[in-house]
Amino acid sequence: MGPLNGYTVIELAGIGPAPMGAMVLADMGAEVIRIDRAGGMAMKDVSSRGKKSVAINLKDPAGVETLLRMIENADVVIDPFRPGVCEKLGIGPDVCLARNPRLIFARMTGWGQDGPLAQAAGHDINYISITGALFAMGRKGQKPVPPLNLVGDFGGGGMLLVTGVLAALLETANSGKGQVIDAAMVDGAAQLMWMFYGFQAMGLWDETQRESNMLDGGAHFYDTYECADGKYISIGSIEPQFYALLKELAELPEADFGDQNNQEKWPALKEKLTAVFLTRTQAQWCDLMEGTDVCFAPVLNFMEAPSHPANVARNSYIELDGMTQPAPAPRFSRTPSQVQHGGHDVGQDTADVLAAMGFSEQELSELQTSGAIT
Repeated sequence: MGPLNGYTVIELAGIGPAPMGAMVLADMGAEVIRIDRAGGMAMKDVSSRGKKSVAINLKDPAGVETLLRMIENADVVIDPFRPGVCEKLGIGPDVCLARNPRLIFARMTGWGQDGPLAQAAGHDINYISITGALFAMGRKGQKPVPPLNLVGDFGGGGMLLVTGVLAALLETANSGKGQVIDAAMVDGAAQLMWMFYGFQAMGLWDETQRESNMLDGGAHFYDTYECADGKYISIGSIEPQFYALLKELAELPEADFGDQNNQEKWPALKEKLTAVFLTRTQAQWCDLMEGTDVCFAPVLNFMEAPSHPANVARNSYIELDGMTQPAPAPRFSRTPSQVQHGGHDVGQDTADVLAAMGFSEQELSELQTSGAIT
């Protein structure tokens, strides 16, 4: 069983980073119970794996009381709603902590629980816009390029939520007291930009330009290149010894490529390196460079990735619910994470979960008859 075996997490159903964070906790062995809307529709969603589904009508006082009784048996509640929604439903953190003083009430929002934007709608692209992250991504002279929704939603959101929950559980084990976590995607995206503030302070980064710095595609030795077959490879030969090996294997003339860090030469060197990589196919460059210290990899699409030999060897992907999907990470030597089961239909576990939490058959029957649960 995973390292979180024995912990119970109640996830109020939402979208994006909160379900992703709850999925990670489920992969790590926590019992994650997703509270779905009574009568809701199931979706083909990777993040539902390993979770149980209890369908409750939170607009019904009996449904609210049912959830509060469940919370008495939980370690964590994950709130994916805008600030104030849980309070309006009667399940805000004050109410929940009164029922369970050891509870971790983890709130996942875009803009945070307070501030001028707290009640505004938003998505990943907006959160990373005001942190400087989006501005930095893209080609010179062109508009910024959204990095999917990996930076705000998942790196700055879901993973920050998981970090907060784990830290709070450790603290609760010592203090015996619960607390509220304010996890905001805008805060997480800002935190992910820590390195570039250091670079800028040292004069190593021009924050006003794209594709002009070492890690944004400006350097010829840190970029992607097209191959003869229209596929792409990536090069990250930053350190001098790795750059020397790139020159050796790609047969780059020292007269042209000897001055690695002269930024004035980067555009011209990129043009020359572009021509070099167009002389062979992706597979041919893989044969020559993959596994060496050039810092090289083929650029694969996400459906090609599971077949790459390195990913196959590490079992980095699994098949579940008819879908290929990433396997749990990170890996534990003694208490390995694993996917307990595939996604469950909405309300599939309502009766079993509530019975295990002490609800009698008569109570369950009355709740079902009234429509408070399904």
